[in-house]
Amino acid sequence: MIIGVKFVSVPARDQDRALAFYTEKLGFRLLTDQPFGPDQRWIELGIAHSDTRFVLFTPPGEADPVGGRFNGALACDDVEATHRQLTARGVAFEAPPTRQPWGMFAVMLDSEGNRFVLSSRN
Repeated sequence: MIIGVKFVSVPARDQDRALAFYTEKLGFRLLTDQPFGPDQRWIELGIAHSDTRFVLFTPPGEADPVGGRFNGALACDDVEATHRQLTARGVAFEAPPTRQPWGMFAVMLDSEGNRFVLSSRN
């Protein structure tokens, strides 16, 4: 039986730049950084109190997915507060937070141009 999401792979052209973005700007914590082939590293990051991990990795020859939209949403307790905090840290957003009938959301860009929806119910 499936019990959860172990990790989500986030494509990164520059793993050092992506690692700095996710740890310094988003506050994720480094769990694993080890070689994965001759020119790659397997980098796993932890998110607050979640068991789900982010992996900053792009298999050789698959750089095209970099800069796309993440097929999911990152949960936060307050999108507007998170938007303010991350904007102050230099994180780019496509637009200010928007209220919808199902809750609040904003679209964030990472250091590689990947797009992530931040979402909350308030």
